[in-house]
Amino acid sequence: MVEYVLRRILLAVPTILLVMFMTFMLLRLVPGSLVEIMLAERPYASEDDKALLEKQLGLDEPIPTQFVKYVFNAAQGDLGISPWTTTPVTEELGRRLPVTLEFGLFAILAGLTISMPVGVIAAIRQDTFADYFGRSFAILALSVPYFFTATILIVFGPKWGWTPPLIYKGWSDGPFEHLYYYMTPAILLGVTLAGSVMRMTRTMMLEVLRQDYIRTAWAKGLRERSVILRHAVKNAFIPVITIVGLQVGIAISGTIIIESIFNMPGVGRYFVGAILQRDYPSVQGVVLVLASVVVFVNLLVDLTYGWLDPRIRFS
Repeated sequence: MVEYVLRRILLAVPTILLVMFMTFMLLRLVPGSLVEIMLAERPYASEDDKALLEKQLGLDEPIPTQFVKYVFNAAQGDLGISPWTTTPVTEELGRRLPVTLEFGLFAILAGLTISMPVGVIAAIRQDTFADYFGRSFAILALSVPYFFTATILIVFGPKWGWTPPLIYKGWSDGPFEHLYYYMTPAILLGVTLAGSVMRMTRTMMLEVLRQDYIRTAWAKGLRERSVILRHAVKNAFIPVITIVGLQVGIAISGTIIIESIFNMPGVGRYFVGAILQRDYPSVQGVVLVLASVVVFVNLLVDLTYGWLDPRIRFS
């Protein structure tokens, strides 16, 4: 197990480096550089002013040299300083990342709470009203974008007599207020995540329920709850866990939009502002941290396979 984890970590290094390189290059290839945007506020700036600003930001050096310095500093935990706020990126992320991770966790939990029971019930009650309802719900969840429903809620909520809270509430403001603040955006994003998980859960449950060992369990006179929970669900959830792992990337991308709509002080909203301002260190830092989170979650998903199915060995 230890050898497998170490090997996966080593394999993750090239992935992280590739993400860093692509982010670094894309920021410098898109029209409108950081220096041009900063000098736009100074209409009488000269070429000497531009050269001085590039030197101050370290943008006067060759691109390969800039990238090597960026990787070297990032390896030491230094993600740079925002040229707009003069705040270290690590400090900014340390304050905002817990908000995004908490929101993403709540969204995934909401999606699993909805999708897994509905998927299991739809499978064991195949071709009944429960099955038709579950499949219709999955199609609806996949078809309606979460940002569309969020925007509709924000725009028309006051006319319906209720508006979701748009002012962030921390734990210090009270557990109920804190959880209530996350409830609406987490459910909206969770419903979107639930669609594909529910479909996969139903499909795998139907496949497992047709296996010989399930027929043997029925023939032995075991109760339905015991057959479903102890024998069928655990084996059916191995492919489902893969989908859940992929949902982490979707949840992260979803937080970027949802945080802007619901005024969350998280990484997503910070990321949008950094892109508009061509804040190179901030954008690079956000992408690096979120990519590391996705890689770490995929490792956990692989390790979960061994817990669900003891036949899997990490050798």
